[in-house]
Amino acid sequence: MAEPPAADGRRRSSDRSARYREREADGRRDKRTKVSYTDTELTIVREAAARDNQALAAWVGDAALKVAKEKVVPVSVDARDLIAELIQARNQLSRIGNNANQIARALNADGTVTDAQLRATLTAVNAAIQRMDEATRQVMRERRPRP
Repeated sequence: MAEPPAADGRRRSSDRSARYREREADGRRDKRTKVSYTDTELTIVREAAARDNQALAAWVGDAALKVAKEKVVPVSVDARDLIAELIQARNQLSRIGNNANQIARALNADGTVTDAQLRATLTAVNAAIQRMDEATRQVMRERRPRP
């Protein structure tokens, strides 16, 4: 049976998470720094920490280390829309590739593909490539340091 939390609400040492034990193996965190936020920023950071079920200071420290070690790439909240666009473009390119294979198979079999079918497929390929190019440029803009 698990021990109840200490009177002050903190977890007992036997209840520490694997992440905490792993972090301790590398050395105890005893260096501190002060981070300042506006009220709005603090609300956002607190909500993110709560979403990840972490204490505020632990979440800030972990997030900063992940970015510093390049384990995560910080992007704006618009990243979700961008990722959705990339997924949609990738799916479209997959369908177009399938169409191109069918055209090639038909051409090799009996030459029944019309110029209109070929032009339509190439137009779709070019449009998908342009969408992928724009999405790539947007990702690259997100990676630039901001002044």
